[in-house]
Amino acid sequence: MAPADKPSPKRKTMLITGCSAGGVGAALATALARDRSHHVFATARTTAKIPAALAALPNVTVLPLDVASSASVRACAQQVARILEAELPGAAGLDVLVNNAGAGLTMPLLDTDVDEAARLHDVNLWGALRTVQAFADLLIAARGKVVNVSSVGSVVNMAWNGAYSASKAGLNRVSETLRLELAPFGVSVLTVMLGGVASVFIANEAPRPLPPGSRYASIGNAILLWAREKGGLAGMMPPERLAEELVPDILAFGKSGTVWRGSNAGIVRFVAGWLPQAVIDRFMAVGGLDRLAKS
Repeated sequence: MAPADKPSPKRKTMLITGCSAGGVGAALATALARDRSHHVFATARTTAKIPAALAALPNVTVLPLDVASSASVRACAQQVARILEAELPGAAGLDVLVNNAGAGLTMPLLDTDVDEAARLHDVNLWGALRTVQAFADLLIAARGKVVNVSSVGSVVNMAWNGAYSASKAGLNRVSETLRLELAPFGVSVLTVMLGGVASVFIANEAPRPLPPGSRYASIGNAILLWAREKGGLAGMMPPERLAEELVPDILAFGKSGTVWRGSNAGIVRFVAGWLPQAVIDRFMAVGGLDRLAKS
């Protein structure tokens, strides 16, 4: 960092996981970095996937971070601590940690490889906790904030999405428990129930055919089509717009609890909270499930 770019003591420091191009993390990092009083640590498992324009910003530091690897998470936390001490002396610690990195899996539960599901949970659920643990000292020093990006899929039962939804439902419980357990140390925790976003998340999940002998073989093509489209991206919120909505939530230091953001998030909140389960089930008959019941 050039001497002319030395931060003021009021600079806020923020780390975001999963900042690959075209996703929510990169959009959030870019939106937060527009304020030059913020220093953003943009991380990804493969740093080459972080947008060049984001990486080139003077108040952005790019770091490798694989949330499924304890060694990678520890190394990143140690590197952030060194940078804070050497280059950002005005920073008390880490003001914001956004756990955004995630993965998807579309498959009937009867056909789901349990080992693959466990790896999914290691990213979506335990990866978030692993990262909070590693950065806890820096967060407590700054009386900072943890933002955990969950999904509206965690509160409705949707066919073919069971392993993913379960990982996000687990994240909700971990996030809300952390909210209680970190409050005595002055650290707030926010859970983001994310609705539809037109990001690369869906494209990054390579649809795979059903295994031989699947009981769902007669609707296999419908499941594959649903996996590719997830209802289609048309009308979903662009990541950049979502980031603009989330920035005030992130910067509301001391604000804890749950917020619902993204396309149809409010509708899902209402449906999950107020409609009878039989009505919800009819809405969730996706990817050929209704045809299977009639066959």
